[in-house]
Amino acid sequence: MADTNKPLLIKRYASRRLYNTETSDYVTLEDIAEFIRDGREVQIIDLKSGDDLTRQYLLQIIAEHESRGENVLPINVLNDLVRSYATHATSMVPEFLQSSFEMLREGQSKMVENMTKANPLAGMPGMEAMRAQQEAFLKAMTSGLGSMGTTPAASEGAAATDDTDDDNLDEIKKQLSDLQDKLSKLSK
Repeated sequence: MADTNKPLLIKRYASRRLYNTETSDYVTLEDIAEFIRDGREVQIIDLKSGDDLTRQYLLQIIAEHESRGENVLPINVLNDLVRSYATHATSMVPEFLQSSFEMLREGQSKMVENMTKANPLAGMPGMEAMRAQQEAFLKAMTSGLGSMGTTPAASEGAAATDDTDDDNLDEIKKQLSDLQDKLSKLSK
């Protein structure tokens, strides 16, 4: 049985074929994307050189989804990312993106938690199945974000009251806006 706590090792052969070392078969980029959507980390290594190619292949998966019209990244975000490679802002972009995705994950976790706790319809037939579908949808939306982990603060934040949640959301929006302004100024 595979150890799902450690990354799934994929080897790239000289022929550029990708080999799943757990199942001993060849895989495609779409197979790798499915592993990630299922919550599995992957590591792609060049068999000959030993180079880690994971980042290259993950970017290729994103590019293929974007080119098929599955647009997740708005043009202005793509422009800002390109600009960040040419500015001194490069060092803070990864931290900013990681924090943003952590906030997104926290918000989705709170939404699922609130649906199960405070929902007066929770006892109705079929509601449990609907909740499970919504959780699966949220997991699919954030499946590529699992490598960033969660922070202890994220777990503590789940216990906040609704009033505090609204205040926190407003504060987060303000902080994101301020960071975007700073990034824009740095890129000029």
